[in-house]
Amino acid sequence: MASVALKTIVEAPAVANIRESANRIWLAGLGAFAKTQEESEKLFQTLVQEGEAVEKRAKQAAETQFEDAKGKVVEFRGKANEQFDRLEELFQERVAQVMHRMGVPTQNDIQELTQRVEALNQSVLALKK
Repeated sequence: MASVALKTIVEAPAVANIRESANRIWLAGLGAFAKTQEESEKLFQTLVQEGEAVEKRAKQAAETQFEDAKGKVVEFRGKANEQFDRLEELFQERVAQVMHRMGVPTQNDIQELTQRVEALNQSVLALKK
């Protein structure tokens, strides 16, 4: 008798409606899960593509900045070399002026004297013959 009563309850229209609703909720959950997996993969791929684009733009910007800085370094180095060359010339001029005031002969003076001594040696040798 208990099994007949249980069978009657299980077959009642309200129970069938509850069973149908529970099954539909279960299927909706499965569908939502499947849709979420599908959409999350698409979203992930979109985010990866966006990340790659941002990385590419950042690299290009960094390379541009680096090239600009490199150009400025080259320009600065050139200006610094010019200034050092001017400073060296001024130093050499000042040293030459001081040495001239002190009566120290220049390299040109020594070369000229060397040439004159050689010429005199040639003359002496010619007179000896």
